[in-house]
Amino acid sequence: MTTTHSFIGSKIKGIRESKNISIDEVSERSGLTAEQINSIENDKNLPSLGPLIKIARALGVRLGTFLDDSDALGPIVCRAADREKDSSISFSNGATDARQHMEYHPLAQQKTGRHMEPFVIDIHPEESPEFQLSAHEGEEFIYVMQGEVEIVYGKQTYTLKEGDSIFYDSIVNHHVHGAPGKAAKILAVVYIPF
Repeated sequence: MTTTHSFIGSKIKGIRESKNISIDEVSERSGLTAEQINSIENDKNLPSLGPLIKIARALGVRLGTFLDDSDALGPIVCRAADREKDSSISFSNGATDARQHMEYHPLAQQKTGRHMEPFVIDIHPEESPEFQLSAHEGEEFIYVMQGEVEIVYGKQTYTLKEGDSIFYDSIVNHHVHGAPGKAAKILAVVYIPF
């Protein structure tokens, strides 16, 4: 399976340069450090969705702009067989040692102008997940397809098993990860107002 995160950094850099925005300006607007942005643009680090959303806002584009494959209009059909062999995006998910714990399989890369980002996410098991909470505008919906996940939301932690779902406002500090030692597969839909 190929991993497509390598094009995201160059897309971010290309958009930033085309708008004549410096890394320092993106840093100021997003609240991320210039080092973090430089690392993302050079594909040394791909963060969780929260920082990418902040960069998208700082650049005045949709998050989907970083993931778009084409300019197709109309409905997008994503076949299960194609998804399995298609590319995925691996995120460090805010882990302090930047190991890659989640593989995102985008389901709507060909749909431009979208405000929702649907993903099937494979979560790899960790005995003691390390993470940083993130917050951004929008809403998230998660449905557990297999396994068990934990969602930290504000001061609460919710454990979800196969068939369970959760819908929440992303502006509250949150984090999604596998229950300790458990693998999981989830359907996640992230809505980001533009």
